[in-house]
Amino acid sequence: MDIPVVLSALQRRTRTAGAEPLLTHYDTASGGRTELSVATFANWVAKTSNLIEELGADSGLVGLPLALRRPGHWMTLLWPLAAWQRECAITLEVAGADVVVVGPDVTEAVLPGATLACSLHPLGLGLRGLPDGVLDFSTEALAQPDLAGTLPSTPSAPAWIDGAQVLSHAELAGTPPVAGRVLVLPSDPLATLRDAVIAPLLGGGSAVVVEGDPGDARLAAIRASERCVE
Repeated sequence: MDIPVVLSALQRRTRTAGAEPLLTHYDTASGGRTELSVATFANWVAKTSNLIEELGADSGLVGLPLALRRPGHWMTLLWPLAAWQRECAITLEVAGADVVVVGPDVTEAVLPGATLACSLHPLGLGLRGLPDGVLDFSTEALAQPDLAGTLPSTPSAPAWIDGAQVLSHAELAGTPPVAGRVLVLPSDPLATLRDAVIAPLLGGGSAVVVEGDPGDARLAAIRASERCVE
């Protein structure tokens, strides 16, 4: 069975260094800080993967328009790995997606029965009062088992689709690895995913993602307190 290299790296890190930090997220607008260890991140990925299976979206498309608005949020960043675990590709489009992932301000179902709203709360708390047809991601994911199977994906299978750009698992696995603790300022969705998750997983490092506009002094303080190497 072919398991995407990025997923293999996550599984290996979970076994050997599960307690180490993998992703630390700062929301400078709210002042929130969330640190996910390798094991915690992997647990969210597994639960989300099981949710994808429950929704009947195996080997389909997961629409992630949330990445266009909040590419650096930890909830955004776990979705690609969960999708790949169920042989799904990530698309930034809504059209044709089997599951669509949006933020907390959704006003109606994008796809009836397959729209998931992420609260973006630092601790992953859920949402209430959602429109009919919209599921709360946190509630649905946390109800799933902690372990998930992995469907096979060939290295040439599509993993990331952004308009005319289609990247395979092999192309994403070519991301230069990062061994240290790096500070990441979110940019476009793919670059942010590479810098914040894929590169640290491949190299044994970790990332500190700072969303918002912290200013030079605050950014320098975060860099120092988190002991980022660059």
